[in-house]
Amino acid sequence: MQAPKVAVVILNWNGLKYLRDFLPSVLASTWPNLEVVVGDNGSSDGSIAFVRTVYPSITIIENNDNYGFTGGYNRVLAKVEADYYILLNSDVEVEPGWIEPVIAQMESDELIAAAAPKIKSFLQKDYFEHAGAAGGFIDKYGYPFCRGRIFFDIEADTGQYEQAGEIFWASGAAMFIKKKCWDLAGGFDESFFAHMEEIDLCWRLKNMGYKVVYCPQSQVYHVGGGTLNAENPFKTYLNFRNNLLLLKNNLPFWKAFWVITIRFFMDLLALTRFLMEGKRKDAWAVSRAHQNFVRKIFSPKDRKSASQKEAQSSIKHLNSQTQTGTYSRSIVWDFFVGKKNKFTDLEQRDLHY
Repeated sequence: MQAPKVAVVILNWNGLKYLRDFLPSVLASTWPNLEVVVGDNGSSDGSIAFVRTVYPSITIIENNDNYGFTGGYNRVLAKVEADYYILLNSDVEVEPGWIEPVIAQMESDELIAAAAPKIKSFLQKDYFEHAGAAGGFIDKYGYPFCRGRIFFDIEADTGQYEQAGEIFWASGAAMFIKKKCWDLAGGFDESFFAHMEEIDLCWRLKNMGYKVVYCPQSQVYHVGGGTLNAENPFKTYLNFRNNLLLLKNNLPFWKAFWVITIRFFMDLLALTRFLMEGKRKDAWAVSRAHQNFVRKIFSPKDRKSASQKEAQSSIKHLNSQTQTGTYSRSIVWDFFVGKKNKFTDLEQRDLHY
């Protein structure tokens, strides 16, 4: 029996350095039925000429502009045929057998739509990496965090998170997803542009009754911050704006109204903190995020595709599947006030996984 076809799809935007450094590890993958695709978002650094010359076996799909992470992937994946997609950042190093355990786990259950490997730091290989770590979770107010990383505190990997199982979201830095589930959900919501779009996709899939899982037998090494570093005000804007979009898209109306109201006040505290730290551009980014979100609520324009609208018509409920990977307390309170900076410090009875 032939192995399922897997397409590793790397979205590139002026990432010549990363393609040069990390494509060799991807091409050394041992999965027998594999296609490696580089999708390009209108790069101007010669990266596509490099791939075409040095790695002629790689499939190249070129977009005519930079459509962000969301629009870029939506356009590229529409042209890729495979049973499984692996969305992989260009700044990720992989191990030869990284694909096999994840596909085996996903093949074992028809309801598994997406999966995450263990994501560790390329720069400190005994530590987890910010974007995903050992699987994504979310608290009662919509704040995402990970096993191995809460806010800016990152744990060393000492083997404490070796149990495979369900999570809430898989990082877009290295996300495995069944093509049929990608198509059913309608891909990424392009309103996000970049950041938290993978959480939105996973939440939509969970609301449709599917599962998202973590596979520790596969591990990858992520540089992180390759496009927008943590100090970039545009990233601050996207994180605050997109977190509110996430809640609006996936919670029932009245629950979303209640949670978003609370979040506005919590975000204002963050804005005040930025001002006190002299980070005026970040404070302004939070204000702009709120303004843009309010405009989107009342805007008649809707960028969702027909398939996304159809998928979202079925998510205005909370089923037991949606609860898996959630934390029924405030991670902000527990981290900043309760000084619980590790996943194992959290109230385990309030974690659903």
